[in-house]
Amino acid sequence: MVSDSLTNELIPSKGLRQGNLLVPFLFLIVVEGLVGLERQALRKNILVSIRVGKKEVEDQLLQFANDTLIFCKVNTKNILVVKGF
Repeated sequence: MVSDSLTNELIPSKGLRQGNLLVPFLFLIVVEGLVGLERQALRKNILVSIRVGKKEVEDQLLQFANDTLIFCKVNTKNILVVKGF
């Protein structure tokens, strides 16, 4: 829906080139969805995170520029959950 009215399906016809100013914004939009899925999986105990450092800080996700690292316990269940994101 666009402006509360039904429209035809959007079919992208052009891609984005490296250096395009829209890329960081699109990355942030997609990552917000990824973070939401991960939080939901953690809340439902589908995904088990890890604790790092002397203070055992719980960490699941690190992001820098266009890179995302997902941390979880190493087991088949967690790998399948992450692949399902």
